[in-house]
Amino acid sequence: MRVLVITGMSGSGKSTAVRALEDNGFYCIDNLPVGLFKRFVDLLEKSGEAFKGVALVADIRGGELIKGYEHVFKQLTKSGHVVEIFYFDATDEALIRRFSETRRRHPAAENCTVIEGIRIERERLSGLRQIATRSIDTSELNVHQLRELILNIVHGKAQDHLFVIEVQSFGYRYGVPLESSIVMDVRFLPNPYFVPELKAGSGRDDAVREYVIDDPRTAAFMDNFFPLLDMLVPAHRQEGKSYLTISIGCTGGRHRSVAIAEATGMHLQTLWPTVRITHRDIEKGQQ
Repeated sequence: MRVLVITGMSGSGKSTAVRALEDNGFYCIDNLPVGLFKRFVDLLEKSGEAFKGVALVADIRGGELIKGYEHVFKQLTKSGHVVEIFYFDATDEALIRRFSETRRRHPAAENCTVIEGIRIERERLSGLRQIATRSIDTSELNVHQLRELILNIVHGKAQDHLFVIEVQSFGYRYGVPLESSIVMDVRFLPNPYFVPELKAGSGRDDAVREYVIDDPRTAAFMDNFFPLLDMLVPAHRQEGKSYLTISIGCTGGRHRSVAIAEATGMHLQTLWPTVRITHRDIEKGQQ
């Protein structure tokens, strides 16, 4: 049986990875004592259930129960199971930001700061990191990109050949997306919000899109923006990136940015095989 051991830093995306694996036919268990791994895998195999494999999470929350993992992994391998260890990591800055956003207490130790918790956790998990089959840095990935990356790895698609472009609209009043590689501000374009019959619509509606796209200022902008992207996107790919996030913002993320993101995504889709268009703030209200 294929056994994926999910480990690494708190806040690095392990839960996202587990949900992706569970949705794709893996039996997943979070925070099972390492000493029970082999017993559980053997039991699952004997059950005859048709799972693609099992994903088991082992991290600092297990405390003393995480010890002995090397012996357990050897036992699993000796029994014929294929063991892969995925170590999830991110920069200290990214982890601190994620903890501040969720307001969670770091599980490394009670009454310690997040920074201290990260330091303690890195020390305790250093052995697992050294024997990991694959180390995955999630610092610049959002949940959608991480999910796609995990599934590509699990299904055997080489990460070296994976290049996904995400074009997303957003509203500046809600903040610039942190995962952005390229940011474009389109608040200088004509705003449908001030046209009564267009205010309630979005950049996906024909009337709103035509109002934005047909303006001469928009045409002049796209005549310059698209060639710039045609130069920048390959340059990012040559740097070895697997994901490129192009964020296009207006005031509320409902009208102008949506229309321009749709047009930008359609342009890039003629040149690149994997382009996703998303609208982060389209449902959060009107501009």
